Amino acid sequence: MLDFLLQILTMSSPLILVAMAGYASERAGIVNIGLEGKMLIGCFLCASFSQHFGAVGGLILAMVGTALLSLLHWLMTQTYKIDHIISGMAINFLALGGTSFLKFKFALETIPEKNSIPLWFYYGAAIVSPFLFSWMANQTRFGLRHRSVGSDPDKARLLGIEPVKVRFLALILTGLCCGLAGSLLVSETRQFTDNMTAGRGYIALAALILGGWRPIPAALACLLFGFATALNIRYNGSTIAGVSVPSEVWKMLPYFVTLLALAGFLGKTKTPAGLGKN
Repeated sequence: MLDFLLQILTMSSPLILVAMAGYASERAGIVNIGLEGKMLIGCFLCASFSQHFGAVGGLILAMVGTALLSLLHWLMTQTYKIDHIISGMAINFLALGGTSFLKFKFALETIPEKNSIPLWFYYGAAIVSPFLFSWMANQTRFGLRHRSVGSDPDKARLLGIEPVKVRFLALILTGLCCGLAGSLLVSETRQFTDNMTAGRGYIALAALILGGWRPIPAALACLLFGFATALNIRYNGSTIAGVSVPSEVWKMLPYFVTLLALAGFLGKTKTPAGLGKN
């Protein structure tokens, strides 16, 4: 039983970190379907830099790199007024193709264990982060401005709040969390593989929606998806009550739960009124 619970934590942790990244962005009013791409870039940067700068250097540079990529999303949506969905999908395609090409170009090797940060650090960050974001949202001036901009940017301007500046800081937080999540995946496998995020960014976004764009409920939704993934790992290929369940059924379970969430069967949520508005 303990092993199963640890498996749930392992599967949920990267989702929680990316869900917090989505919260930082979307609660400020910027639609962020590009979480998948930012997380994948974080994986690649961590795998690349860890070989040359050690575990801590790889993590820091991965987070800096994803923060810069996240600011590209801010620039395209806030300065050039590009549609948020188009901007996010462009980042996803850039990350998918770019990392595959660069991996082939530089022939990334397996990361030595000494160049990997202990996994408990990432799992601890995943557990603590929803409470930190919740505290920020309810107890700090930035959190108030952050929610105000996401709820109604026009009213926020009347109060003297500049949405562009708030969203700039929010997108930095988004990038840092995506870099942390990507580094976690690399630390678990100690190597980079093509498309290793495997849709986790989209699942985390679904968890954020299911949680009503609130940090702690979103984290609980991530645990639900982690539970579905852990079931796949534990029972894939097993016989249950004398019935042999095809492995494809278990493999699709996490994504099926995601579809249910997006369809609204697992809960009704209220979208931030300022989401997607400049």
